[in-house]
Amino acid sequence: MEQIGQMLLAANTQWVLIGTLLLGLASGILGSFALLRKQSLIGDAVAHAALPGICIGFMLTGERSLIILLIGATVTGLLAAYCIQYIASASILKEDTAICLILSTFFGVGIVLLTKVQQMPSGNKSGLDSFIFGQAAGMVSSDVKLMAGAAALLLIVTIIFFKEFKLITFDAEFAKGLGLPVSALNFLFMTLLVAVVVIGIQAVGVILMAALLITPAISARYWTNSLSKMVMISGLFGAISGVIGTLISSLDRGIPTGPFIVVTATIIFILSILFAPARGIITLKIKRRMTNHQLLREQGQVK
Repeated sequence: MEQIGQMLLAANTQWVLIGTLLLGLASGILGSFALLRKQSLIGDAVAHAALPGICIGFMLTGERSLIILLIGATVTGLLAAYCIQYIASASILKEDTAICLILSTFFGVGIVLLTKVQQMPSGNKSGLDSFIFGQAAGMVSSDVKLMAGAAALLLIVTIIFFKEFKLITFDAEFAKGLGLPVSALNFLFMTLLVAVVVIGIQAVGVILMAALLITPAISARYWTNSLSKMVMISGLFGAISGVIGTLISSLDRGIPTGPFIVVTATIIFILSILFAPARGIITLKIKRRMTNHQLLREQGQVK
């Protein structure tokens, strides 16, 4: 406890916690829409597709500038997302097949480029391997502030367009009939989804970022049928996962952050699936037993 207290007093740790909190919040909120739009796996493909962009950004500049790396990740992430949509709409392949194809192709290219980077004179000190599993505790103050600011901006944009995203999620044809630019809104949502994946890669890693995007949303789905409440609960679960995972990984600089964030989110999911008031497995069994007991009492079979 004393070690955690000293750690919380450090300015950089405080910024890291704020950054992962905002990242978890933004991931949970956008993940709710991705889940309901049945685009959960696109986030996974985008996360893996970001790796070659990160490597290309480093190879072009020769230095580990987070802004350049994130720009590269955004370009390849968007390219992967729209390749998936194009293949699914213009060919006989289904979306899940397109996702598997793009994910494996981009990630394979990323691993090849990462190996090439490590063979460069400055490659061993690049620290790009930390993007695989994430290392929030090792982030410098400027990187954390950039991540926190970007996450906050994504939250603001999502809140502004919440009603529009709600409409195109549940009834795109009705939204089109109202005169809403559905194609532009879909492009905006996909851009936001790619952005939240990209800014979270350094903290959570390319392999596990999709879990932070979707697991809080799945957990929240067990607690409510209301979209507004689901989005808030999902954001809360994402924020809790980000903070707890970061605190645990901060105990030792060598511990990757991503796995602990995902493990925390998974624990919340298990508790939700078991004990959520509306749909929890154990909760439903208790309610069913109470109902059966009440019926037997009314029939006079038990006292």
